Amino acid sequence: MMENRKSYADQKKSNDLDLSKTDGNYVLDVYIQMIIDEALFNYQKDLLQKQIDDALDLKDHIQFYLLTEQYKKLLGFQT
Repeated sequence: MMENRKSYADQKKSNDLDLSKTDGNYVLDVYIQMIIDEALFNYQKDLLQKQIDDALDLKDHIQFYLLTEQYKKLLGFQT
């Protein structure tokens, strides 16, 4: 009985397909991570904005200063 063996070309093609799936998974993983990072960034930004508004309403200068420093750091401003 003859064994069912793949030729070198068939094996290479199969490996190339496996690599393309891996590349596709990597791209998908990066894309998913970007979405998560963006959602987390927006959540943190919105939370800080609300806390800053609350500090302004309460006329809490110290809290306002601390929160605005965090906000600037989050947005990448130099302090």
